[in-house]
Amino acid sequence: MTPSASTLPEARGGRPLVMGVVNVTPDSFSDGGAWFTPQDAVAHGRDLLAAGADLLDVGGESTRPGAERPSAAEELRRVLPVIEALRDVAAVSVDTMRAEVAAAALDAGAVVVNDVSGGLADPEMGALVAERGVPFIAMHWRAHSTVMQSFAVYDDVVADVSRELMARVEALTAAGVAAENIVLDPGFGFAKKAEHNWELLRRLDEVMALGHRLLVGTSRKTFLGHVGRTSDAVRPPLDRDVATAVTTAHVARLGVWAVRVHDVVSTVDTLDVVDALRGTHE
Repeated sequence: MTPSASTLPEARGGRPLVMGVVNVTPDSFSDGGAWFTPQDAVAHGRDLLAAGADLLDVGGESTRPGAERPSAAEELRRVLPVIEALRDVAAVSVDTMRAEVAAAALDAGAVVVNDVSGGLADPEMGALVAERGVPFIAMHWRAHSTVMQSFAVYDDVVADVSRELMARVEALTAAGVAAENIVLDPGFGFAKKAEHNWELLRRLDEVMALGHRLLVGTSRKTFLGHVGRTSDAVRPPLDRDVATAVTTAHVARLGVWAVRVHDVVSTVDTLDVVDALRGTHE
């Protein structure tokens, strides 16, 4: 069966899905290559599932600020064995900006394409996603990692991000992508300063009003490391899970479709608390 929006797990009672991050990279900002071998990445993916992840996001290219891109061949070498090993136990999304990699990943068993460039980095991506009929996560993006922070200039970050996301929706639907298959991501940390990220969080309901399901990825982002700290005493990524959990509670109460996280255990606990406060805990 061709994957479609209807075959994706859906939020239950307003509870967001938990997308567990499986970085198959040597230079991720969050875990520093801890799961770089296929065997370690697969084991990590299984651990995330056991902890309560609803789907797994497998990526072979670091998008931390300043990161250099691997070749397409190297990206394929990293992600395909992991997807093939996990496809029978999990719904798998492939985190890639390359249509070539997305196509091979879908052939290998992925059911979602998560493109941090929203289809801007590869002009073939829209046509591929349309042809395959798969859900596509389009993130707000302005430039590759090596230069993206120089593009962190906005008149009104929420209005600008919303407008640029809708421009991607229009381009993708023009390429044949079904509107119901498009999930939007505001792109926390991508071409955004700390104040931009906080403003987006405060006014996230305005982005949700665009009418598409929303994926939120604040997990361990740099702006969380600055909370309560001076500029020269930033929390390292692994010490940002409590701050991540608070942002997860905030967006869960707004009704986002999914949260993309590194620490699934604390995320599930957070969502259980949100459910209890709502009176919907099972």
